[in-house]
Amino acid sequence: MAKNKSYQKLGPSQRQLKVGEVIRRTLSEILARDEIHDAELNRISITVSEVTTSPDLQIATVYVMPLGGNLYDETIAALARNKGQMRSIVGRRAGLKFAPDLRFRIDETFDRIDSTRLLFDREEVRRDLDAAPEQEPNSTPNID
Repeated sequence: MAKNKSYQKLGPSQRQLKVGEVIRRTLSEILARDEIHDAELNRISITVSEVTTSPDLQIATVYVMPLGGNLYDETIAALARNKGQMRSIVGRRAGLKFAPDLRFRIDETFDRIDSTRLLFDREEVRRDLDAAPEQEPNSTPNID
């Protein structure tokens, strides 16, 4: 008879977070030291901002940003072309029994931050924010 779990999983496990961070650091080192012998890849300065892993640790999604915020297609193509070699290096250095399949994506966080800043700079938004009453966090309204 199966146990009825009364909780709901809210996010990645500690193991997923730890493995993701180890992969992120390892890939950052590989790219910073030009350890992959691909002239096109080595000419692009790439930041590895985050790595998320699937619950079974079989897939690692690597979020990257090329320096200068351009060359998106070239960056993803160069990384994808060399993912087998990077996967092999990551598996050895990270001490993983099975190296996950690496999937590369452009990190869009920076674009979202810029669009949020532009939104807050709009006149009507500033006016609405200034008109909102100040309230302490975690405080309850006074009902008299």
